[in-house]
Amino acid sequence: MSETIAEMQMAVPFHEPGLVPYPDGFVRRYRDEGLWRGVSLPDELRAAAGVFAERTALVTPEVRWTYAELFDRADRFARGLLVATDLKPGEPIMFQMGNVAETVVAYLGVLAAGLRPVCTLPQHGAREIGLLAEHVGARATVVQGDNGKGETVAVASALHADGALPVVIVARGAAIGGTPTLDALLEAGRMAPSAPAVDPEQIALFQLSGGTTGLPKVAPRLHEEYVHNSRAWARALGWGTETRVLYPLPLMHNAGIALALQPALLSGASVVLSPTAQIPQLLDLIEAERPTVLPLMPPALVVRMLEEPRSATADLSSIVDLIVGGQALPENVSIRLRDELGIAVRQMFGMAEGMFLVTPDGAGEEVRHHSVGSPVSPADEVRIVEIAGDDEVAPGEIGEFCARGPYTIRGYYRAEQHNRDAFSADGFYRTGDLARAHVIDGVTVYSIEGRIKDVINRGVEKIHAEEVEEVLLRHRDIVDAALVAMPDPVLGERACAYLIVEPGASTPTVASIGGFLTEQGLAKYKLPERIEVVDRFPLSNVGKVSKKDLRERVAEALRAESAH
Repeated sequence: MSETIAEMQMAVPFHEPGLVPYPDGFVRRYRDEGLWRGVSLPDELRAAAGVFAERTALVTPEVRWTYAELFDRADRFARGLLVATDLKPGEPIMFQMGNVAETVVAYLGVLAAGLRPVCTLPQHGAREIGLLAEHVGARATVVQGDNGKGETVAVASALHADGALPVVIVARGAAIGGTPTLDALLEAGRMAPSAPAVDPEQIALFQLSGGTTGLPKVAPRLHEEYVHNSRAWARALGWGTETRVLYPLPLMHNAGIALALQPALLSGASVVLSPTAQIPQLLDLIEAERPTVLPLMPPALVVRMLEEPRSATADLSSIVDLIVGGQALPENVSIRLRDELGIAVRQMFGMAEGMFLVTPDGAGEEVRHHSVGSPVSPADEVRIVEIAGDDEVAPGEIGEFCARGPYTIRGYYRAEQHNRDAFSADGFYRTGDLARAHVIDGVTVYSIEGRIKDVINRGVEKIHAEEVEEVLLRHRDIVDAALVAMPDPVLGERACAYLIVEPGASTPTVASIGGFLTEQGLAKYKLPERIEVVDRFPLSNVGKVSKKDLRERVAEALRAESAH
């Protein structure tokens, strides 16, 4: 089935300025197939809470709440929002919250009130929050008062003083500007009338998509498609009432909501929310709470777990699935997980725009170690196309990963130029990721081979940064690695490796790293020709390594050196 952009714009329902809707033919198809159910996200979550009322829903170091207790708080917060502020259903509301119980209450309550969470992160600054709020039309924000060193409160205070965010709701802190705190809204909601019904044919929330320049693009997630996203993920992993999900990464990122919180709550599972991703604390939680699944672990975190001496003696036997995402896990690390900790890795690939892939249940080690699996929904559609083209490539050949389906968005919010560049005429999202399709044991799975913009053009040779980074992470002294292009007057670009090394390790050099990579079988032209050791990497607006900043940093260093 295909349709033109004009047909997409004429689709019904979902009439809202700035939103590229699913065409009517696809809406009917997804509903006829039972993938979309005509029910809003908060109603789906509330229905699950009614079924699993007495089961444990949320565990943090401070609380242990049943579904009934969690959703009672969320409902009171929703009612308090609507009676004690001037916010109206349909308005967006910014979030700058960490991994605390109040974040879950506020997120569920905002949905139940018919408001739209804007899932920003605590590290966003005043400029970023202000511009994002202006872009989506937000007048309000929810912030965690005791997060970090008070940065989120400082951002909210500054934007409130400027008049950009007149409504500031503080959790775990003092009120700002006369708006009631989260606790006060919970109290105000006790005797308030119920929130009105939420229209499922509207935007449910906004997630942020990482970009290489400027502010992140805004992905509008709709009620029915976001429910299907969470249900399909839970179904692919076999989640149920015995599942215990441990999540240590930022909850308000798309991964935290759609990989952990929502699929768990829709399945009757329990969420164990960790306020930190530090390995010693994670090991404490694993032994105390006996989680069965960690639904997203970056490779660097897996390496740190393996290198933590206590991991060898900790009781990790409860873990059925450890799922790695963000980038491919090197095979030698997968083998170490299996042999040293008794954990068979599963890999995943996903995006704020929608589609998730994961290692299929029961897959062999060739699939586990060399692919990110297959899509989680039977209606997901994948094309691997020529770079800068539309023709599909043959299985096994590298091309751009393109996605369409019942939970992959049709366009960014109020972003016509981005949409012309990032979506095909028939609605496939061009991810910018390089990928291959593989048929293994009769099943099509995919491997991610890097980013189109993450290719270093060294003369006539092309260096895929992710390949080199994976090999660098095999080095015993390297904690994390980022390979970026640096300008070169002869070859156009050369490779610079930014490295985070273990405390006390010898300082790596171009020669020592080159020797190691050569021993690992890497071609000479792929070796980095500059090494920069740093304490931390700069992060993008969605918490990923900002290679744009690293490229600018090395280019500036080269200019300074040439001036001398």
